[in-house]
Amino acid sequence: MKFTFRGKKISGVLTVVPANEKLFIEEMRNFNFPEGRSLKLAEVMGYKKRRQVTGNVCVSDLAVFGLKSLFDRGLLKPEEIDALLVFSICPDHFVPSTSNIIQGKLGLRHDAVCLDINQACAGFVIGLIQAFMLLDQPAFRKVVLVNGDVLSRRASPKDRNIFPLIGDAATITVLERDPADETIHAEVRMDGSRSDALLVPAGGFRQPSCAETAIMKDAGDNNFRADDHLRMDGTAIFNFVQLEVPPLIDSVLGAAGLTTDQIDYFLFHQPNRFMLQKLADKLKIPHARVPMNVVENFGNSGGASIPTAISFNLADQAKNGRFRACLAGFGGGLAWAAMQLGIGPLEFCEIIDFP
Repeated sequence: MKFTFRGKKISGVLTVVPANEKLFIEEMRNFNFPEGRSLKLAEVMGYKKRRQVTGNVCVSDLAVFGLKSLFDRGLLKPEEIDALLVFSICPDHFVPSTSNIIQGKLGLRHDAVCLDINQACAGFVIGLIQAFMLLDQPAFRKVVLVNGDVLSRRASPKDRNIFPLIGDAATITVLERDPADETIHAEVRMDGSRSDALLVPAGGFRQPSCAETAIMKDAGDNNFRADDHLRMDGTAIFNFVQLEVPPLIDSVLGAAGLTTDQIDYFLFHQPNRFMLQKLADKLKIPHARVPMNVVENFGNSGGASIPTAISFNLADQAKNGRFRACLAGFGGGLAWAAMQLGIGPLEFCEIIDFP
């Protein structure tokens, strides 16, 4: 499905990461794998350090902390928020929605629209599309998009293919109308027939968690996980990204009448450095225009990884200038989405630690 928007913009991006930092070189001792091969894996994939929540910290805790920081500094006012969208696969509870929990903790207006949408790695781009659709309505002037996951709580510490890359984070993106009235192009595609490529088997109504689903088992490659843990078909995901994402980006840029040379930065979801390098090569894009360093510094935070890439790599440019970007998110669902738009100047663009 293709989308076109006019007169919309990102006005601020805030990334909230747990202060708790984990080092791969320490965690690799948990894996039943030779140290030399683990270090080689880290070099190829970009494993170095990541951020992980402690205790029972949830997405709402990270989001409330970040929004209070914006309120306290006068960068956003509670009464300005017309809609709060939470894109996550890690809800605080089945009921109520996480967006309502955040609304209640912050005392937001009762007529503010609160929506939870279950989307993973493509959640930032799909979230922007949802926010822009709301801003097409006259009553909406400012929409807050929260992308966040605490997926480390669903990753097996004995699974070297998943655990070292998972990072927890929440991002807060403020969207509003733009008098410049530039055109934004976006496109979304879905394929649920491949949904089992990225899956947490237990924990929902289909297979409720119980003592049996918590039992760790050898997955057949010396990785140990339970049905309560995230599992990923790495080969299927890699092939999906290389096959499906380039034509989607070509389609979005073609609709905008742009070539890859006219895009300043390609801001992709950050699964690992190896996958992004191969994707950039497939698109014939210089690596310098594709930030790839989020996983090695923070871990893969799903839908929060694109705004984290912006706030970590491009904060000064985003606050003081303007650049043209192509965004692309891809993963769980399977879902993949892309968007081209101008970014900047932003009122804020930064990363803060959740204590």
